[in-house]
Amino acid sequence: MSLQHKAYALIGSPVGVSLLDGTGASGILCSIQGGSIYVIEYLYHTQFATKHYAFSQIRDILPFPHCPQPQALYQTKPLY
Repeated sequence: MSLQHKAYALIGSPVGVSLLDGTGASGILCSIQGGSIYVIEYLYHTQFATKHYAFSQIRDILPFPHCPQPQALYQTKPLY
């Protein structure tokens, strides 16, 4: 699957973006236009920013994995 097709399938999802320069970004993939993806990223406090990355800069786009489910806790009777 091409990177563009993969990106279209992930619109609206939390993603990690691996860039060719070795850095990365994460956020919600908002849209695709003009050969770029637009990702809303958290900055700090109550601030978010929409940043764009050209497909020519991107190595891969990965969906966030699901959170692991906590192990069930088993209650036992006290020994006393």
